Amino acid sequence: MSRLLFTILTFLFLLITAPTTVLADDNNNNNNADAVRVQITKPSLAGEPVTGDHKYRSMVTLYIEQDDGSRKPSGWSTRVEDGAKIDQPFEFQPGVNLIQGWSEGVLQMKVGERALLHVPAKKGYGGRPMGRPGGAFYIPPNSDLMFDIEILEKAREPEL
Repeated sequence: MSRLLFTILTFLFLLITAPTTVLADDNNNNNNADAVRVQITKPSLAGEPVTGDHKYRSMVTLYIEQDDGSRKPSGWSTRVEDGAKIDQPFEFQPGVNLIQGWSEGVLQMKVGERALLHVPAKKGYGGRPMGRPGGAFYIPPNSDLMFDIEILEKAREPEL
């Protein structure tokens, strides 16, 4: 009996901790090329779902996603291990001054999760370049983006 229980618990652990992918496409048109993909790399079993009603604190690194799925650093990160001078959480509210793909992606996450958000250019910056070549960061026009994001917590509301 204990061997069976061990096998079941091991299977459940592997199932829970395995990376998962969710498609977020608000048009429900099943065109996966235009859908934001959310690949959970660190699940949160107890975290609350992210909503558009709150601000959140996160650690983020932005990559340019190549056609072959590889990633190239953009030069923008809030993590020291990815090039930031200091760890500096990024505060955001879904749907407020963000690209469409970011909001669609984080709304599929929970507080405490870490994920790769695969954002097609159409839901990113489109044909507009961001930054400048040789500058602190640069995103060429029509770039697919990949955000490595961890939702740390809800941001504290300012005290009145």
